[in-house]
Amino acid sequence: MGRIIAIANQKGGVGKTTTCVNLAAALAMNKQRVLLVDLDPQGNATVGSGIDRNNVRVSGYHVLMDEVSVREAVLEAPGGGFDLVPGNGDLTAAEVALMDAESREQHLRRQLARVRDSYDFVLVDCPPSLNILTVNALVAAHGVLIPIQCEYYALEGLTALLDTIHRVQEQANPELQIQGLLRTMFDPRNNLATQVGAQLLQHFPRQVYSTLIPRNVRLAEAPSHGISAIQYDRYSRGSLAYMALASEIIRKNMTAAATA
Repeated sequence: MGRIIAIANQKGGVGKTTTCVNLAAALAMNKQRVLLVDLDPQGNATVGSGIDRNNVRVSGYHVLMDEVSVREAVLEAPGGGFDLVPGNGDLTAAEVALMDAESREQHLRRQLARVRDSYDFVLVDCPPSLNILTVNALVAAHGVLIPIQCEYYALEGLTALLDTIHRVQEQANPELQIQGLLRTMFDPRNNLATQVGAQLLQHFPRQVYSTLIPRNVRLAEAPSHGISAIQYDRYSRGSLAYMALASEIIRKNMTAAATA
């Protein structure tokens, strides 16, 4: 049964979508069956996976509105080795429509429950805000992966997200866990980054991933080519870091399954 991971941070520019696309590709390279759900109206994960967000027939909007099933919305990421439910600006309309819908926070959970057995991992790219789309992802997920850029405001923004996660645990999804905190765009030459990284380890010693995602030009260049950095330059520092992250996640998932 697949593990559903919401990748979320209400602060933009922390490497959330970069993490979604490259982690999906890295897990696929490790022979894992992966579905990436683009729940961000910007549709950047869709574009970064090689799909034109403006020309998709059905998207995450239609899934959330129960107009189609997840299986009907799935596309194959060209060369990426993973499946994708595309997202685009239509998701903004879904956000509005869900506000008055019955069981509004349960729509994605019901849909993903039908395909969980077909995948080892389902990754959900959340919008950079704590809105109803993000809440749908959190209610559907088993774990939350939080990308964090090691800078001054990182811990402050993390507090708001953790509060939302705790509310979801109490009210709608008691199984939800912190999958892990991922330090992104990390530059060891930056004293502030090192200090913030140390604070994260101090406050969350068991939840911070060992893997560090470095600042890397290949990670920045790959989306303009519509491919993951792993496809673009498999041996770049950024690609190798996401491969290491995939291995770390697979290992932890196997350990958790063995002790369950």
